[in-house]
Amino acid sequence: MDIEQFRKAGYQAIDRICDYYYSLHDKPVTSQVEPGYLRQHIPLAPPEEGEDFQLIADDYQKYIIPGLTHWQHPSFFAYFPTACTFEGMIGDLYASSACNPGFNWSASPACTELEAIVMDWAAKLLALSPDFYNSSGVGGGCLQTTASESALVAITAARSAYQRKHPAVKIEELVIYTTTQTHSLGLKAGLVLGLQVRGLDVTSEDQFSLRGETLQKALEEDIANGKKPFILIATVGTTSSGAIDNLLEISDVLKSYPDTWLHIDTAWAGVALSCPEYRDRLQLQYINEHATSICTNFHKWGLVNFDASTLWVRDRKLLTEALDVTPPFLRTKHGDAGTVIDYRNWHLGLGRRFRSLKLWFVLRSFGAEGFRKYIRKCIELSDKFAELVSKSKYLELVTKPSFALSVFRLVPKSANGVSPSTEALNELNRIYYGRISSRSEIFLTQTTLNGVFCIRFAIGAARTEEKHIQQAFDLLIKEAEFTLETWGETASLSGPA
Repeated sequence: MDIEQFRKAGYQAIDRICDYYYSLHDKPVTSQVEPGYLRQHIPLAPPEEGEDFQLIADDYQKYIIPGLTHWQHPSFFAYFPTACTFEGMIGDLYASSACNPGFNWSASPACTELEAIVMDWAAKLLALSPDFYNSSGVGGGCLQTTASESALVAITAARSAYQRKHPAVKIEELVIYTTTQTHSLGLKAGLVLGLQVRGLDVTSEDQFSLRGETLQKALEEDIANGKKPFILIATVGTTSSGAIDNLLEISDVLKSYPDTWLHIDTAWAGVALSCPEYRDRLQLQYINEHATSICTNFHKWGLVNFDASTLWVRDRKLLTEALDVTPPFLRTKHGDAGTVIDYRNWHLGLGRRFRSLKLWFVLRSFGAEGFRKYIRKCIELSDKFAELVSKSKYLELVTKPSFALSVFRLVPKSANGVSPSTEALNELNRIYYGRISSRSEIFLTQTTLNGVFCIRFAIGAARTEEKHIQQAFDLLIKEAEFTLETWGETASLSGPA
């Protein structure tokens, strides 16, 4: 493909992408294909001779789009949102047009310098302490792929820092602390690094928030048994319910354990720090005062196309002392002089994508106020859904709504004043969820909260409006009525409370 052929193919690609978004609301949310469908259409080996690009582009339309789940669909309420804006698309296009591995400043100075600047922009948008700014010369931030990688980087750095302070410690003595509601990133990091992971219990009475007393008890117990808890992953906005760990109490406890790293995983909810009215609820004060590191994903609820996970540390040396590997062929005069950031020493890989470009495009195009407007709109729509659920005779909220996330379940009227057992309600809601998940015009996901099966409703697609919330609720009520009708007599659900 020469330059003019690229120009022509590019025009067509943009036109087709625009047509896709014009027609998005008419598509089913979930793909209707069966496993293995693509092998029926695509050869199992590459062609010996090159093919006409128009054929390739047409095959994308015919075979790939039908196999997509449309995460930007206005009726997508599953998992957490995956951001996708036209500004982000164009940023990715420009970034891929000038490919470079970006492993140090010399590889492409603009890549390093723009990342350092926009990470400070993002920190200021979220009102993080200046301690986390790159311009501070001490702390700083960089872009990672996902919150899982950010956590892995933080845990690797925390382990290194702890072992430097305690060189006699054995690897099998080290323990990562999470909670029973922490994202799977904690367990996966333990698998990758060969470390023990302990999930601290949280309760529904505490809205699934980690309390200081639980942490204190675990620390005393593990240390007495020769264990070395070296990092706690606290969550501000858990995946299952949007729970927020009690950072005030956690910070008070960790004052007596200064070698324990506090990593804040706020992959989803962190972008709501852009709105001043939510900062107390998100415990910004304690993040700024006590966090060793913090991560949020702009590619979830932050309008920036995947991937764009932002990680900040209070002291950049904690990363570079753990991850700096500089063979002779990577040395540069600027790196040796310490006058530039070499981001290869801030993450696990060597090369890195030019992610900062799309973050720059999005923040400039929307502006801080436009960004906040989007966050507030999502929360307002979520409040609307929660209000509909609270007034329903079939549904109930399992936890207090958290920003743009509601967790609910189907609850039938009790028979003779006897409430159904938890086991019976779980069975009923599995059937209910099975019916919901078979519908192609809506997409929700399930979760379990301390043994209670429930359904998540997460809002974040940029094209979602109030009418889509009402349509979703109406569908949920219709399926609730059908589920209860087919379930049989309410008395069959009765059991011990």
